[in-house]
Amino acid sequence: MNLTNYHSHCSFCDGKAPMEDFVRSAIAAGFTAYGVSSHAPLPFFSKWTLEKDCLSAYLSELEFLKSKYADQIELYTGLEIDYLTEEHNPSSPFFQKLPLDYRIGSVHMVYTDEGKLLDIDLDSEDFKEKLNECHGDLKQIVKLYFEASMRMVELGGFDFIAHPDKIALNASYCEAGIDEKSWYKKMREDLLALIAEKELIMEINTKAFSAKSRFFPAQKHFALIKEMGIRVVVNSDAHYPEFVNSGRAEALQALKAIGVQTVCELHGGKWQELAIY
Repeated sequence: MNLTNYHSHCSFCDGKAPMEDFVRSAIAAGFTAYGVSSHAPLPFFSKWTLEKDCLSAYLSELEFLKSKYADQIELYTGLEIDYLTEEHNPSSPFFQKLPLDYRIGSVHMVYTDEGKLLDIDLDSEDFKEKLNECHGDLKQIVKLYFEASMRMVELGGFDFIAHPDKIALNASYCEAGIDEKSWYKKMREDLLALIAEKELIMEINTKAFSAKSRFFPAQKHFALIKEMGIRVVVNSDAHYPEFVNSGRAEALQALKAIGVQTVCELHGGKWQELAIY
């Protein structure tokens, strides 16, 4: 199996264990490469992101671990960077100047028309409650999510886009079947088409597989991803060391079943397309 992972968190952000615990778990599982990608600092306080004042310590610890485990695994330094505005996104000069091995582009929050910030990645009940506080316009929130994702792709500055269509989980909880409505499908397909046009790498995120038996994007879209020729990387988005390999085998099997032959992996500091095995 292709044992790599480039999307993971640790106690520097909302991960549930120190960075080294994740590295040790990856080594124990036989991984050849592993990347730590804490949530990048936001322009305001947040409990789930890396604090700006801790960036230096974060980078230093990864350099130390790279040296300590150099003969056992390839370690890489990443950040998961949110698109918020034209000023705060993966292409922003601040993030581009950081000494990172790779950058992940993500959308977790959107600004409503009233200027309120809504987190689309909350637990489903919390999302529904927050949505009601925003007057319950689910279609508008979905639209804002895809608009933000499209703009992030246009601006670039990242190595791969994380968990596209992540909003589908909470949107479907609030309104069953919403992600199969024609207007929703068009926005999802427009995003995938732009990713393909820009020749970007897209993540198949397996974080929710053990609990909810689903990937992001959902498995039912894998055939379209193949048809569009989008390159993919499979990541577990681990927040606990024991989940560094969660859902990987199932995702690779599902990709191979519909004819995808390769996945992207970072080795020797370069992204490569390697056969699924």
